[in-house]
Amino acid sequence: MTAEPQSRKGRGATYNPDNRFQASRVESESDGWWWEQAAERIDTQVIEEAPKSALSWNQSPDLGFDRSLNPYRGCEHGCIYCYARPSHAYWDYSPGLDFETRLIAKTGMVERLREELCRPGYVCRPINLSGNTDAYQPIEADYASTRSLLELLLECRHPVTLVTKSALILRDTTLLAEMARHRLVRVFVSLTTLDNDLKRTLEPRTASPAARLRVVRELHEAGIPVGVLVAPVIPAINDREIESILTRAAEAGAASASWTLLRLPREVSPMFEAWLEAHYPERAGKVMSLIRQSRGGATNDSRFGQRMHGEGLFVDMIGQRFARSARKLGLGRRADMGLETAGFCPPRRQPDLFA
Repeated sequence: MTAEPQSRKGRGATYNPDNRFQASRVESESDGWWWEQAAERIDTQVIEEAPKSALSWNQSPDLGFDRSLNPYRGCEHGCIYCYARPSHAYWDYSPGLDFETRLIAKTGMVERLREELCRPGYVCRPINLSGNTDAYQPIEADYASTRSLLELLLECRHPVTLVTKSALILRDTTLLAEMARHRLVRVFVSLTTLDNDLKRTLEPRTASPAARLRVVRELHEAGIPVGVLVAPVIPAINDREIESILTRAAEAGAASASWTLLRLPREVSPMFEAWLEAHYPERAGKVMSLIRQSRGGATNDSRFGQRMHGEGLFVDMIGQRFARSARKLGLGRRADMGLETAGFCPPRRQPDLFA
């Protein structure tokens, strides 16, 4: 790990926590003679990986889908609170700065997905694109893996849901509009804050709040069903914005809205506390106290039924405020209802070279 946490422009994590799977750990310590300073700038590195399968499956009752596609591992958006950070340890990287600077781009995803959709007994249900990391993070502009996957799903009339914080999704408006005409897509834009200064440190390389509202507006105008996720709600950081976020989202054309409470699994908890001390030291104690009150005295609760919203008086208050505002604005709850599965037709195993 680095000598001590250090804020870097354009990066969310302030340090690299140790990989929990490593047998040994190395710590830097000053001997009074010489000290190697941590680099001010860390460039993004992309490694390509050829996965054996495309779909990831889950049995979580907290999720509205049982299968997902994740074209990339790690995420350059750098959201400090990202629940996917601990997964980076499985590839011998740190969930900290490594998660947002050492990315893995999966190659051959379209071919693997084509094979899986052709398997006997495959049952069509909506696939979630971005179940772990954002499918429209910056490297998508170069790889276009997400677009290729959407083209295949449209070809075989397979429904999909998308979650993103990126304005890059507008590149695929025409494609998504065609899918919407066949009732094959719903898009959810994660809108955490309307405060640009907070966004710059909390989610450093995501689209600005104004850009995300533009995404909602343009997708809505193109006939694409779009909703917003106020996620995560962070006590004493962005919870005061709930009503204003919902109001702006409804004005932009969002049809649905939902929320989740901040989750701090494994290494995310100490990294988030370090972020608080770096950017909101006067509020750090209050924030963590409210989180523990909402998580049974801990910083995280992974139990099904509890991990998304938590429990306690603070959570009850947030839920009541959100429900009242959403009802007033005519925003429905997040749902995948209405997506068409009856038209699914398995794709050809190989593209027709003479088509």
